[in-house]
Amino acid sequence: MTTVDSGSSRYRETAVAPAPPPTFFNTRLARVLTGLFSVVLGIAIWEVLSWRFQPLFLPSPQLTLYAIGELWNDGTLLQSIGASLARILAGWSLGLVIGIPVGIVMGYFSFVRRLLDPYVEFFRFIPPIAFVTLAVIWLGPGEASKIALILYTTIFIVTINTIAGVLAVSQLRLRAAASLGAGRVQTLLTVIVPSTVPYMVTGARLAMGNSFLTIVSAEIVAAQVGLGSMIWTSRNYGKTEWVFVGIITLGVLGFVCDRILRFAVRRLLRRYAVQV
Repeated sequence: MTTVDSGSSRYRETAVAPAPPPTFFNTRLARVLTGLFSVVLGIAIWEVLSWRFQPLFLPSPQLTLYAIGELWNDGTLLQSIGASLARILAGWSLGLVIGIPVGIVMGYFSFVRRLLDPYVEFFRFIPPIAFVTLAVIWLGPGEASKIALILYTTIFIVTINTIAGVLAVSQLRLRAAASLGAGRVQTLLTVIVPSTVPYMVTGARLAMGNSFLTIVSAEIVAAQVGLGSMIWTSRNYGKTEWVFVGIITLGVLGFVCDRILRFAVRRLLRRYAVQV
């Protein structure tokens, strides 16, 4: 009896022993410093490479920074950011609104999946740039054609990820819900949809990245304002640094939008155990 108590005591002491403190490289400050070091190193390499080439081929970071100030002061950069960001968010949001319900229905009802799968598998391999001319002809050169192209590049990614989430739901959970008397609709709303949320978030993040890829081709063909239009117009003036400004701006905007999405997911969808 005494031996058992002594062992239990030692077990409790071991269980409540404090975890070792994290090393410096695992702290938040270290991660921030690592990211900053990576950015500074990249800019330094860019600067060194620019010494060996003409500005038309590879403008220096200083020349690119001057171009940012130039485009910002005359309002071109801010106007381009606003136009492109509005189109991306509109098309991306429509893709989520349409793609998520379609993916849930296709994943849950096998007949619907067999019915729509040929179209999904056919169109998802056609790049949006192939439809630029048709979009302008059918919808005109206004905002509708550009938003439609963003919608096109978004909807299939979201749909396929949502379908994968529905099909990945554990059969044990489905049988447990059925044994408790849940019908098909109730099982769909209380078991399948919550289990699919992480896949929806992944699809939304991937679709946002593709939206930034598509906006350039859409604006090059049919836009007077936007980052894609600014990049395309710069060739007429031989301003390679303007091209760099557009590329850097797209990357920064994409980074910021993804961080905002991840922050919103952590705040609003914490109960669904989404890892972002």
